[in-house]
Amino acid sequence: MTKFHIITAGCSHNFADSEQMAGLLKESKFEPVDNLEEADVIIFNTCTVKGPTEAVFYKKLNEIKAEHQYKVIIIAGCIAQTDPEKLKKYPLIGTNQIHKIVEVIEEALNDNTIKMLEMGEMPPLNLPSIRKNPIIEIIPISRGCLGACTFCKTKSARGNLKSYTVAEIVERTRKAVEENVKEIWLTSQDNGCYGFDIGTDLPTLLQELIKITGRFKIRIGMMNPDHIPKIREKLIEVYQHEKIFKFLHLPIQSGNDQILEKMQRKHKVAEFKEHIRLFREAVPYINIMTDIIVGFPGETEEQYWDTLNLVRETTPDSINISRFWPRPKTPAAKLKSLPGEVIKHRSKVLTDIFNNITKMQNEKWLDWEGPIIIDEKGKPLTEENQWIGRNKFYKQVIVGGDFKLGDLIKVKIKKVGEFYLKGEIVS
Repeated sequence: MTKFHIITAGCSHNFADSEQMAGLLKESKFEPVDNLEEADVIIFNTCTVKGPTEAVFYKKLNEIKAEHQYKVIIIAGCIAQTDPEKLKKYPLIGTNQIHKIVEVIEEALNDNTIKMLEMGEMPPLNLPSIRKNPIIEIIPISRGCLGACTFCKTKSARGNLKSYTVAEIVERTRKAVEENVKEIWLTSQDNGCYGFDIGTDLPTLLQELIKITGRFKIRIGMMNPDHIPKIREKLIEVYQHEKIFKFLHLPIQSGNDQILEKMQRKHKVAEFKEHIRLFREAVPYINIMTDIIVGFPGETEEQYWDTLNLVRETTPDSINISRFWPRPKTPAAKLKSLPGEVIKHRSKVLTDIFNNITKMQNEKWLDWEGPIIIDEKGKPLTEENQWIGRNKFYKQVIVGGDFKLGDLIKVKIKKVGEFYLKGEIVS
């Protein structure tokens, strides 16, 4: 039996694609293995959002190519889609062709290198899958986006917005819940514009999902702030439901409107702050995540300080901080970059400020008591048997004990740090 191993980088959508490719291969009598040394076929499911991530891929590819000359290597995902000219020697499978992975590998095993990069179709949503985590189902609700950010290659990798129907998503969710899944992750390039192309929207989808019988919670992935006004009232209403994690991911990218305009972001700083205010009023203690790019070309010291002040004012629970990295084939790559030492310094200062904020945010959870879902095996930081669970706000709670994935336990928070809450079991 031919053995395969998938190496995945990037967002939860990429992980969903890898799970479906693995499911298709297993159904076709290929055998998944946990390490590449055992594999006959190695599949890279790649990400092109950040330059360092792409550099890591090429380094790893060259290492495997040198050490394992007789293994078949397949390149899938965003790099295969956007830069096929750099990978002419390899079989390629694009972001909208994952359902053809079996064909690509079978051809490669017969020394026929083919490239499946067409963007015109959508992979079926009901493909078989092998979940990385047996209690988490990652469901792509759409592919592509409506944006045209000057720093991003996602548009060329994933295309324009194409949404799956409410009925398709409901059916896949129902099946997952019947298989004892406890967390449903809704993922896409931008959940905020889900359904705009097919006459529906995210709150309408959520209203149908929460009707499904079973004990599970839904994590809503990233939503760009510019789409929120169209759905905000209905979205805040559905966030009240017990099956929705109180977790909101809105990427601001910069605290200055002029920089947002250069990025071709379609929201303003004041609008972002208003979204945060209204959600916090309706859902106290809601877990806020945002994304920020430091050192965008032309960013002045004053504009950078606007970002620092925004972070201090809005106090998000978590921030994805990225130094600007010019992505080839994007408009921002043509702009003059700031000196590397300036970007590095700005990133460090923002990180230090955020670390203080997140510790402060976590301190409010001291003595909180309530249920958590065990969804991950922890790293043994002590002699305890460490597990990680999530409360209804999707806050990560470390707890020691004899558990299994999917257990629902009651804890009290007894200790907090910058990046964790430590709980004790409450009988």
